[in-house]
Amino acid sequence: MSTPAPKAADTGRFGLGLSGKLLGLTVAFVMMAEVLIYVPSVANFRLNWLNDRLSAAYTAALVFETAGDREVPESVARQILASIGARAVALKMGQQRRLLAASDMPPAINHDVDMRDMTWHRAIIEAFQTLFSAKSDVMRVVGPAPMGEFVEIVADEAPLRAAMVNFSIRILILSLIISAVTATLVYLALHLLLVRPMRQMTANMLAFRAEPENPARIIAASNRRDEIGMAERELAAMQGDLAALLAQKSRLAALGLAVSKINHDLRNLLTSAQLFSERLAKVADPHVQRFSPQLMRALERAIAFCQSTLSYGRVQEPPPDRRMVALEEVAQDVRETLGLDESAPVRWISAIERGLMVDADPDQLFRILLNLARNAVQALESREVKHPGQDQIRITGRREGAVVVIEVSDTGPGLPERARAHLFEAFQGSTRPGSAGLGLAIAAELVRAHGGDIRLVEGTIGATFRITIPDRAVSLDARRGQRASA
Repeated sequence: MSTPAPKAADTGRFGLGLSGKLLGLTVAFVMMAEVLIYVPSVANFRLNWLNDRLSAAYTAALVFETAGDREVPESVARQILASIGARAVALKMGQQRRLLAASDMPPAINHDVDMRDMTWHRAIIEAFQTLFSAKSDVMRVVGPAPMGEFVEIVADEAPLRAAMVNFSIRILILSLIISAVTATLVYLALHLLLVRPMRQMTANMLAFRAEPENPARIIAASNRRDEIGMAERELAAMQGDLAALLAQKSRLAALGLAVSKINHDLRNLLTSAQLFSERLAKVADPHVQRFSPQLMRALERAIAFCQSTLSYGRVQEPPPDRRMVALEEVAQDVRETLGLDESAPVRWISAIERGLMVDADPDQLFRILLNLARNAVQALESREVKHPGQDQIRITGRREGAVVVIEVSDTGPGLPERARAHLFEAFQGSTRPGSAGLGLAIAAELVRAHGGDIRLVEGTIGATFRITIPDRAVSLDARRGQRASA
């Protein structure tokens, strides 16, 4: 029982594998982190650039103040303004605002930047405004002065924008290098810890799917103590259980084929035996006349059992043909079938309420009690130490309202733990050599078909099975009909 292996193309059907997706996500996340770092960094770079120009302007203002009333040569003023990178420098002290130097004043000022009350969010916004401003824009920058109220300069934004672009390029290159190194390290670590074990598990699952009954395909779990190790161990356990189950199903299929062949020939033999028993019933010997009805019933039941031998495996057990049956009569048939007469080493004790009637299929009820009683007889006979006269099988029956309770018990060694673990499972609950382990499974199925329940009673000598069979619900019209006929 095996399934065809999946095509190799299936593994690459989704494009990038887990490793490629992991690498791409790592690079993307690192770049996102770099963007979050870049935004405040470029704003801080702009503020530092402007503060440096204001500091240089204040130094130049001190030079002009030192000159006093003497006029500073225009060439010197131009050199000072060129070193600052400004077109004009002004200083306000007290109520006086003085233009210290000016050169090539623009017709208009495009932006005003006040460094005295700069907030972080405004610094970020204005930084990007500078990056995307026109080349010819001019700005007026105002900053605090140690020996005055403020110092201001008028300067072109083009040098500031060029410096910010160069800074952004350096940040981009550094970010790419950091992303590559980080992504490589993260990729290698996760590949060794996660991706490679997942690939091995995936390859094992594909191989196991191709040959699920091959024990060599079961994954060899590692000694890892993390989630991957736990997944490997659970997968190995699941594959082992599945392989054992498939092997059992294969054996059961072979067994079913063999039983069907045996059933065909055995039914023919029993039919011939039935014909001979009919002839035997015509013999006038009183002993023959006494036992021939029992022989006829036994052969009829055997033929019926042969016809339904495979019903358990096909889950086609016929529904019960229920009627009111005297439990004492069914129990007596079971006793006679097992040959438990007065001379038998195993005593048969019946403690059934007088006249107890059970709403059940008589043949299926007989099979239920026969399977339980036969198991009890085999348990008593399999003991090494026999107790003649003390070994006994006890069957009790009582009515509790609309439910009939039947108990079958013995004084044997009881059920071992292995049998208790698989009590009502086919081919699993038997611990005796040569036993198929079907008796309890069939009994449980027939009891459930009646809407009842069967269970092992704990704490008793030997083994005690309790069966409960409820009466069928009867409509009011049927009850009125019964009363009218009475």
